[in-house]
Amino acid sequence: MTAGHALVAGVDEVGRGPLAGPVVAAAVILDWRTIPHGLADSKELAAPRREELFATILASALGVGVGSASAAEIDAINIRQATLLAMRRAVAALPLRPDLVLVDGNDPPLLACSCEAIIQGDGLVCSISAASIVAKVTRDRMMARLATHYPAYGFAGHVGYGTPQHRAAIALHGPCPEHRFSFAPIKSTWQR
Repeated sequence: MTAGHALVAGVDEVGRGPLAGPVVAAAVILDWRTIPHGLADSKELAAPRREELFATILASALGVGVGSASAAEIDAINIRQATLLAMRRAVAALPLRPDLVLVDGNDPPLLACSCEAIIQGDGLVCSISAASIVAKVTRDRMMARLATHYPAYGFAGHVGYGTPQHRAAIALHGPCPEHRFSFAPIKSTWQR
């Protein structure tokens, strides 16, 4: 428990940099009596360990909320605003209203409750680490589902990031509706 606050939610996002897919945020209120062992920044964990922790977090947390902003929303309002929107949606999806929200980074969303940004919070604060894991696993699963609809792009492997394979697929097939048309290299060649 953070001093003076009974319900503290950690918030983190994934997917700011990819060329395709949504940006996804998660909000997690941990039960401080049963914090899952091994929480860390999702980028530091192997995929099987993230999956294990994801299941443990969902089973033990007091509340988990997920929010996203689509590629079309990213194009319409820009990636920063879409990230803040996904964070607000994640907090709104919590089954309990937090007293305090701790957000990874230095750009917190405007919320109805107190909110603090913590640089590198995903490696420092358990609830933010948990949110990082939930957001990453959720987005990876979303991209795997998109791969079945758009198999030419290899979304399940690179999850939308601008790998050489992904860029080659865009050059060959053009972008699909899940691509971010406001991002280079798509912006310079195609329009939504």
